[in-house]
Amino acid sequence: MKVFKEEQRFTQWWIWILVSCLAIIPIYGIVQQIVFKIPFGNNPMSDVGLIIFLVFMLLFVAFFFKLKLKTRIDEIGIHYYFFPIQLSWKTKRWATIKNITTIKYKPIQHYGGWGIKSNSYSVKGNIGIKIEYKNGESFLIGTQKEQEAAIVLKNYNHKLTTDES
Repeated sequence: MKVFKEEQRFTQWWIWILVSCLAIIPIYGIVQQIVFKIPFGNNPMSDVGLIIFLVFMLLFVAFFFKLKLKTRIDEIGIHYYFFPIQLSWKTKRWATIKNITTIKYKPIQHYGGWGIKSNSYSVKGNIGIKIEYKNGESFLIGTQKEQEAAIVLKNYNHKLTTDES
């Protein structure tokens, strides 16, 4: 059987501008306060505090850069992994799934935006793999490969009714 694999990252330019600003603010503060000897703000941090703040912001930017959503669909089920937040792959086995399909959705309206939510994992776009469980709950995994995912899901459609493990 065919296997679907996908790895996605946050690549939206506007997100990277926002994240980069988190590092630019303490850099500006350091230049103003340490280089030009002008206190940064009405209640300025110490010089050491500004440097520590910069280090934490740079670590956050590096962490954000490392974020990636990995998805795999195979004979066992659908697997997903949001690195480095999750420590291991999560698997939804075919036996627990009632229906699975690719859909178009509105990220903010339907799922509260991108990221890890209780009912969705996504990093960009408006296409997802919607999983409906036999217990009535549902889950969405974002994808940028709608057609490829749909073809693989169709190949495993028989597992939704015959796999009892």
